[in-house]
Amino acid sequence: MKLKLLTRSAESKGEVAKLRREGNIPAVIYVQGKAGETIAVNNTDFLGHLRQVQQGRLSTTVFTLVTEKGKERRVIIKEIQYHPTTYNVLHIDFEELHDNVHVKVKVPIECTGIVDCVGIKLGGMLRQVIRGLRVSCLPKDLPSVIEVDIRNMGVNESKRLSDLAIPQKVMPLVDLNEVAIVIVKR
Repeated sequence: MKLKLLTRSAESKGEVAKLRREGNIPAVIYVQGKAGETIAVNNTDFLGHLRQVQQGRLSTTVFTLVTEKGKERRVIIKEIQYHPTTYNVLHIDFEELHDNVHVKVKVPIECTGIVDCVGIKLGGMLRQVIRGLRVSCLPKDLPSVIEVDIRNMGVNESKRLSDLAIPQKVMPLVDLNEVAIVIVKR
């Protein structure tokens, strides 16, 4: 997903407000070991790309920011600030990706086989205790999602984080003994 990057030097509230009135979102690109670089992205373009992202997968979606000179920078979103009543995007924090630098990301966990799940057919209910797994990996190894098949789970059965199919080059940053998914009685 490519976004046009607009450089800015605006640090005052008035200049940031002017950016927003012009249809841009103020943002910052963070690079490891350097101070944040203030930029802006077009609001309409960003929201168009945001609609294409599957629910829950924003943290692992890689965006390409294109400068005015045509240089491309790969980034992920670290944080988005929304207006409390209108839910308009107020500010975005990006983290630049480098091929040889590990990135820490929360990867979403998705359940598959819900319709065919034995425990749910017997009257149970799916309870997903953990929805995302915090991991560290190189950008090329970053999974967009970790899927877990619950087709054969019965009532009162659970799956721990250690039961998930985590790619070998992805290092979890949490205790793998925690329960992630449970089929409970109604």
